[in-house]
Amino acid sequence: MSTFELKTSAGRDGWEAIVADPASAVLGSDFDGTLSPLVPDPTMSRPIDGALDALARLSRSLRQVAIVTGRPALVATELSGVTAHGGLGSLVVLGHYGLERWDATTGAVTSDPVPPGVETARAQLPELLRSLGQPDAFIEDKGSSLAVHTRRLPTPDEAFQALRDPLGELAEGVGLRLEPGNLVLELRPPGVDKGVALRRLVAETDAKAVLYAGDDLGDLAAFAAIDAMRADGLYAVLVAARSSGATEVADAADIVVDDPAGVVTVFTALADAIAARA
Repeated sequence: MSTFELKTSAGRDGWEAIVADPASAVLGSDFDGTLSPLVPDPTMSRPIDGALDALARLSRSLRQVAIVTGRPALVATELSGVTAHGGLGSLVVLGHYGLERWDATTGAVTSDPVPPGVETARAQLPELLRSLGQPDAFIEDKGSSLAVHTRRLPTPDEAFQALRDPLGELAEGVGLRLEPGNLVLELRPPGVDKGVALRRLVAETDAKAVLYAGDDLGDLAAFAAIDAMRADGLYAVLVAARSSGATEVADAADIVVDDPAGVVTVFTALADAIAARA
């Protein structure tokens, strides 16, 4: 089993706060690259063995466990298989970076309104990609946002760079913003990110401590929001997986692991520590 190190004093304080009072703590985790290995076809993402079991153990002690993802909430729910796991009856999935919410207790999805710029971009995007010589770039339609993946193309890095500015201009023109990730460019409504989602989660649960795990640039907003809340007294542990190669995420974390297997190791160790203290 892989090991990990709590490399910051703030992280060690956060860990101890969660272990000492798990009922006042929440856990949020990204899905792709954190619970699931990154794969060329996004529809084939599945949680690594042991991931759901670890979340289920923690959900018995923590105030709330949540998956926080850029995917639509129902897509993430289906791909993760959480509905088939008996120990995750109180889980929430915050999809579209928090624009959507799925609750295991009700099976219902609630959503904020989708701005009209998404529909405009949806209509214009295929022709724009053709005009740029990248008609085979994969468009992932998330309903409230549009993600253009270059991972399947012959020269994914070159295509990513070639598309970045034109897609940024398209996003700006229709009132959206462009968010780069690991070989993906996402046109997303403004004011929607994982930092906003985490702030809402902490506020609604009145949490005193939080652990958040992520791997990609989209998780930096969550890390930044949690750091800001630390200044107001929140205890926290930030976990980064190296899956996407985003060094900025690893640099901002209290714990750095190689991949989703390492994330499961961290979650399991936290569950063990809580059980030992009980």
